[in-house]
Amino acid sequence: MTQLGVDTAPPAGRTMPLAPETRAELEAQLEQFRVELTGYCYRMLGSTFEAEDAVQETFVRAWRGLDAFEGRAALRSWLYRIATNVCLNMKSASQRRARPMDLSGPQSADTPLPAPLTESTWLEPMPDARAVPTGGDPAEVAVARESVRLAFISALQHLPPKQRAVLILREVLSWHAEEVAELLETSVASVNSALQRARATMASAKVEQSDPVEPTDEEQQKLLARYVDAFERYDMDSLTSLLQEDATWSMPPYELWLQTHADIRSWCLGPGIGCEGSRLIPTVANGMPAFGQYKPSGPGGSLEPWSLQVLEISGGRIVGISFFLDTARLFPLFGLPPTPPS
Repeated sequence: MTQLGVDTAPPAGRTMPLAPETRAELEAQLEQFRVELTGYCYRMLGSTFEAEDAVQETFVRAWRGLDAFEGRAALRSWLYRIATNVCLNMKSASQRRARPMDLSGPQSADTPLPAPLTESTWLEPMPDARAVPTGGDPAEVAVARESVRLAFISALQHLPPKQRAVLILREVLSWHAEEVAELLETSVASVNSALQRARATMASAKVEQSDPVEPTDEEQQKLLARYVDAFERYDMDSLTSLLQEDATWSMPPYELWLQTHADIRSWCLGPGIGCEGSRLIPTVANGMPAFGQYKPSGPGGSLEPWSLQVLEISGGRIVGISFFLDTARLFPLFGLPPTPPS
C-alpha cells in the first residue's frame, strides 16, 4: 500500500495501448525530468544513493503506467506524485540523516577518534550535475543550488517527511498550495498548516548561509587557490588564516568534529599527519566548491583517494570543511579518477 493511493495510476486513462512512437516520445519526456526529480528526492532523503534509487523506482512505476497516460501537461506533476510516494514509503524517510555538528558539540584534537557510525547516519554529498537542472531560468537554477547546500539539507532532516515534502514543493519548487494538496491528497488548509510548522522548525534550525561556487568570482577563485596551495604544502599557518574563527572541520563517518584553529592545526599535525603530501582535484558538490583529496599511502607511497572535501564559504572566508571519507562510492559518483592526473 502507498501512503497517497495508487501512484501508478495516471491522471487520465486510456483503453488502448500507446503506439510505439508515442510511447518512445513519452519515455524521452520522462528522462527530461530525471535531474530535477533526483534533486527533489535528495532533499527528501538526504542520501545521494537513496535518491537515485528512488528516482529509478519512480521511472519504473511511470513506465508501467505509460500505456494509460494521457494529458501530457500533467506529466511533471504525475512524476512528482510517484516520487513523493516512493520517498515516503522508503524506510529511511523517517530517519534523520545528520552532519557531525548535528550530533554533538566540538571536541579537541586530543580526543580519541571514535568508532565510525553507520552510513545511514550521515548526509551524503551530491554532484550538482545530478541534482541541479541547468539551462533554465537563472533564478530557478540559483534556488535549486541554494536548496541542496549541506546546511539546508541538514535542516530539512528536522522535519517529518510530509512536512518536508510540503516545504520543498512550496518553497523550493514554487508549487501552489492547491497543487500540493492534490498531490498529497489532502486539503489546502492542511498544506498551509504543514508549511507554517515547517517554516518555524527551519527558522529554529538557524541554517547557516554560505556562498555558492562561482567560477567567475575572482576573489572566490583566489581564496580557493590559496586553500589548495596551503593544503598541498601542508602549511597550517596559511591554511588556518583562510578559516573563519569558528569554522567547522568534520570527517563523516566519524562523529568527532573540530572548531578552533588551534585544534584544527593540532589535529592536522598530529593524528592527521598522514595527509601531508596530499593532492587536491577540484569538483563541485551541493552547489559549493569541493575537492577530491588523494593522500600518500605511506612514506614515499603513491597517492590514493582519501576524502571528498566540501567547502562552505561566507564573506570571503572558509566557514566549514567536510571531509567525506567514503571514497569507494563517492569518487566514481563525482567522476574523480582512482589516481590523480600526473
